[in-house]
Amino acid sequence: MSAVAAPADKRFRRAHVKPMRRRKWQAAALRAAKIVGIAAVVMIGAYRASETVAHARVLQIDRIVVRGNERMSNGEVLAVLDGLRGENLMWTNLDAWRKRLLASPWVKDAALRRSLPSTVEVVVSERKPIALGRINGSLYVVDDRGLVIDEYGPEYADLDLPIVDGLTTSAGGEQTADAARADLVARLIASVSTKPDIAQRLSQIDVSDEHNASVILSGDPAVIYVGDDRFLPRLESYQELAAALKERVSDIDYVDLRFDDRIYVRPAASPKGVAAGKPGTNRGN
Repeated sequence: MSAVAAPADKRFRRAHVKPMRRRKWQAAALRAAKIVGIAAVVMIGAYRASETVAHARVLQIDRIVVRGNERMSNGEVLAVLDGLRGENLMWTNLDAWRKRLLASPWVKDAALRRSLPSTVEVVVSERKPIALGRINGSLYVVDDRGLVIDEYGPEYADLDLPIVDGLTTSAGGEQTADAARADLVARLIASVSTKPDIAQRLSQIDVSDEHNASVILSGDPAVIYVGDDRFLPRLESYQELAAALKERVSDIDYVDLRFDDRIYVRPAASPKGVAAGKPGTNRGN
């Protein structure tokens, strides 16, 4: 009996292939739909959360704490920050408010910090006044860099500071601050500040010559030339020798201390200076 070969059923093969491809496509589409749905939920939630934070009354700034100010009152600082109160603590631009503070003549630096739930802390670093600059006949408060802070007035009557002349130069008919002269003033005052007995006697400083500062001490009309360095040693030397110099020259116009081994003294009525050696040395007049 011969074997009979059964013909292959092509439909049977298609039944195993086509449905499998369809199921894989449907599964992939379902996964993509789930991802899109989850992303949409997250975005909606984030948007609603941001809206909630932006409008939350609990995060509206209602307290501003100011520290570090001495010359400026709290009211003056708050006046510069007018408008900050009521803004949202999380979204307000504190850097922009800091720049407003830095525009104030007394503010050297400032830092603003957020403090939950509704407070902004302001730390102010003020410029340090060291002298009163005489410019065009008026007095101005000058800082430790020799730069003008504000015009001198009754509110600064408590400042016991030396008067400085020669801070400005004339350019195009206008008086402008000279950086080299301002630096000379700042270095001179910083140098003598370590000796309170001399610093407290500084009455006037003239920096018209940016390479030779002149000083007048309170209670002594003599002009003292101290050059552009070694300010403290030279003034200490003068303080030690002043009595002896006045015994020899009763009415002194100026004393030149720029030459450390020799002191030049000009009598008020004399057209020429008199060179005097330091007492106790072999140098003659």
